[in-house]
Amino acid sequence: GMVLGKHGGALAQMIRPFRLFVGGPILPGDQWVSWIHIRDLIGLVQWVLANEPVKGPVNAVSPRAVTMEEFCQVLGRVLKRPSWLPVPQFALRFALGELSSLLTTGQRVIPKAAAEGGYVFQYSDLEPALLDILSTHPRSGRATERAA
Repeated sequence: GMVLGKHGGALAQMIRPFRLFVGGPILPGDQWVSWIHIRDLIGLVQWVLANEPVKGPVNAVSPRAVTMEEFCQVLGRVLKRPSWLPVPQFALRFALGELSSLLTTGQRVIPKAAAEGGYVFQYSDLEPALLDILSTHPRSGRATERAA
């Protein structure tokens, strides 16, 4: 899944247009976005290493995938910006090349092994995950997310 963290990645690329008030979903908008907070990714890796009975692949994704449209609505709400300008696939392809196919096709991935094995996600819902990542630093009041 798409790893959400403070220091770069796909989220950093998606935030820029929102900061300029021109953010919106990547078309068609109904594609699934399977995501995971960086803390859950680290926790899941530690959990797999500590649990010998876990065998085979483990999907590193939140249990609650969202559509691209929902992802962008939540991102806009967290950033206090509108999510109104859809990004056409050709523009994304021009900007990101083959990487754009990950954002335009999507996959709904389920963390079956983690869920059945008892892993407890810190961030299973998108809004709290984005609020944590994009929160302001308590001392300075400045955003701790560097990519924006």
